[in-house]
Amino acid sequence: MSDNSSNNAYWSANMRIIVVSLVIWALVSFGFGILLRPLLSGIPVGGTDLGFWFAQQGSILVFLAIIFFYAWRMNRLDREHGVDEE
Repeated sequence: MSDNSSNNAYWSANMRIIVVSLVIWALVSFGFGILLRPLLSGIPVGGTDLGFWFAQQGSILVFLAIIFFYAWRMNRLDREHGVDEE
């Protein structure tokens, strides 16, 4: 029974990380890059407005950061639950 609850805890934590990562990615790429672009247009960043920056470069950089965060966090989660690669 404890093995089953350990598996459920592992997958629950895994799904939580995935959902949070997808929400952040959607907020940055779709929200800041498309929906909130008119509100961000007055803020200059690198010679262009912030909304355009998020649409062109910011969403890609955030996506890469999410990939590295996910790999780091999953390695830690694997170690916590004893399923890490040795």
